Amino acid sequence: MPFREERTLDEAVVNPFLHEKRIPASRGPFLSAFRRSVPFLPATRAGLRDKVGFDALLVIIDYINDAETDEELLAVLRYALYRFFELRHASDVPLTKLQRISLEQYDALIEGLLATPSGGRFPVMLVEAAFTAIREAFGLEWTIEVQGINVADRPAGAGGDITIRKGESVLLAAEITERPVERDRVIATFQTKIAPQGIEDYLFFIREGVAEDVMRQARQYFAQGHEINFLNLRNWLVTILATIGTSGRAAFNHVLVEKLEAADTPATLKVVWNELIARITTA
Repeated sequence: MPFREERTLDEAVVNPFLHEKRIPASRGPFLSAFRRSVPFLPATRAGLRDKVGFDALLVIIDYINDAETDEELLAVLRYALYRFFELRHASDVPLTKLQRISLEQYDALIEGLLATPSGGRFPVMLVEAAFTAIREAFGLEWTIEVQGINVADRPAGAGGDITIRKGESVLLAAEITERPVERDRVIATFQTKIAPQGIEDYLFFIREGVAEDVMRQARQYFAQGHEINFLNLRNWLVTILATIGTSGRAAFNHVLVEKLEAADTPATLKVVWNELIARITTA
């Protein structure tokens, strides 16, 4: 490929892609460091500032030249892209702050966050932010306990992913799931969490509806004094945001951004957040 075409590809495709995905990279196109018709050979490194980077480029070029099949070539390119994403994961991704937005924009934001594979992080963040906003908006004496991601419930003594207490009493516990809730899961939750802790109000935040056998099981427990309900997470969040007013929505925004800025939040999720905020505020 002629050098001019390589540089055009760099400027029009490669560099914009790296910056859009928040991968640490110079603002200038990478190939702008080279003069026209420069050979990609070890001798060229003497006149370059980033000698380590040039050496890495030569290694990649050698691998590409030595690839004998499309599968080998794709493997090299996938690994190079993987290393770029590792750089991004290790970098500090500045978070776009959430300013005042409409309920329609909140709905689009929530839809985007819930559609993103996050290992359960986005749904838990959203529910915690909503409960905190309710507490702040109405001056409630709630203690909101959040179970860590991938932390076993039984050793921690958690009632659910989120447990809300007033003093020593459990007001309600909530489980947030991205998978369909089956009858066996309701039974296991009752036996290991609801009954032992005497929880009277238990919520399942779900993405889809529940089967009739699941509802029958929940009705049986209701007759025993334990209320189990199933709420569509997206609809509940939008309803709550519509109810708590501007001060409540400000509290929701604050908690959500604070959770996203935490050191243990993967950089990929911060990039998704930034992309969604840009999308809904420029639409």
